[in-house]
Amino acid sequence: MNRFEGRAAVITGAGSGIGQAVALRLASEGAKVLGLDVNLEGLERTASLAEGGIQIRECDVSSAAACKAAVEAAVSSFGTLDILGNIAGIARAEHLGDVTEAAYRQMMGVNVDGYFFMAQAAIPHLLHERGVVVNIASNAGLIGQAYTVVYCMSKGAVVQLTKALAMEYLKTPMRVVGIAPGMVETGLTRGYQMPSDVDWDLVGRYINPRGGAKPEVVASLFAFLASDEASNIHGAIVSNDHGMTAG
Repeated sequence: MNRFEGRAAVITGAGSGIGQAVALRLASEGAKVLGLDVNLEGLERTASLAEGGIQIRECDVSSAAACKAAVEAAVSSFGTLDILGNIAGIARAEHLGDVTEAAYRQMMGVNVDGYFFMAQAAIPHLLHERGVVVNIASNAGLIGQAYTVVYCMSKGAVVQLTKALAMEYLKTPMRVVGIAPGMVETGLTRGYQMPSDVDWDLVGRYINPRGGAKPEVVASLFAFLASDEASNIHGAIVSNDHGMTAG
């Protein structure tokens, strides 16, 4: 398929995991992609794996200036911007009392500020192209989870960012949608550690017997939501979590 022939995308977190899978999927379907990440080595690997053209740029999305410069670079290079994929994120599990101010600021900076600043920079261009914003939230933004208070807060903010943007731009042709995955098999989750003294009665309810998903599964959903096939989907948070939040 070439659903994105002639279209251009900016994808954050493109150096690994879901972001990498999305960048590769869109490029394979004809999109021109600018992949952003703080991990330059990961970005270079993404570019080397691409079936289509992927440009890369080192970018700290917690910086408003860096987000604006990245979007301007994409528009300058591609002449257009049709898709923004807000994917970059970090996660940690820790007791509430152990959260340092620096750790709190870092997570909110990447998981919330980065999404807002990228949207703020990209939307003026997306409005000209009947564009799409796809935000990667989490099942943790829909339900409370023990030992991940800050992460849940940040992903809940992504859910509300998606809905609020959808309402603000309801009278325009631009769409805004969100995806709420459960566990996805990425470097982020493989290195994920719980505190040694957690109460597993509290944690066990979030462990899905169906297991996790491959990043490519989320990328397939992203590609559908970003395509014209999903033209009627606006403001929705689409769960992709093996039913974890169904009941």
